[in-house]
Amino acid sequence: MPQADFTLLFDLDGTLANTDALHFRAFRALLAEHGRELDHDSYLLHVHGSSNEAIMRALLPHLPERHRELAERKEALFRATLGQVEATPGAPRLFDWAQFRGAAIAVVTNAPRANAELMLERLGLASLVDALVIGDELAYGKPHPLPYLAGLARLGGDAARACAFEDSPSGIRSAKQAGLHTFALAGTLPPAALFEAGADSAIPDFNAPELWRWLEHACERRPA
Repeated sequence: MPQADFTLLFDLDGTLANTDALHFRAFRALLAEHGRELDHDSYLLHVHGSSNEAIMRALLPHLPERHRELAERKEALFRATLGQVEATPGAPRLFDWAQFRGAAIAVVTNAPRANAELMLERLGLASLVDALVIGDELAYGKPHPLPYLAGLARLGGDAARACAFEDSPSGIRSAKQAGLHTFALAGTLPPAALFEAGADSAIPDFNAPELWRWLEHACERRPA
């Protein structure tokens, strides 16, 4: 793909769509099959924004030889309940703006490819995504910066003319370490936790005037 003038990089779960409740239920169902429980605080601590490898180590440490199988089981439970998801308010508007502006779009996620592709299809955004970066397909997932660096590289993007959208501390750290201005979607976590992780801004959704002012200013700046 030719180098884009501007690049937008999006996390998926909790950012482009609010799927936390579905993931929470899927993990509770999985753990119930093994006589365990999961409360919301533990979900935020061990699950939210983490890779499946890290999640399984935290939640089912006594079954290391089955972690991959159990992760696949959980994702199957999630996909079975996905239904028709709704995009975060303002997301279609932002994708339309990117298409009109000639900005490139990457989705950078720790979700498995099957989940990501299904979600983007259900959201009606799949055809507008220029690159889909799956953390588990790289040497390191979030919070390592590699996923966002890979997204920039695949699009020929420059961190100085790009921004990221995240909703979890691990994702924010990943994006910031890749040199990206990072907007945090304040939903599951309070803004204070997002700023503590390094977010530059906390917005309720993609209609936030703060975001559009920043985009207008950022796109006016030309590379030196």
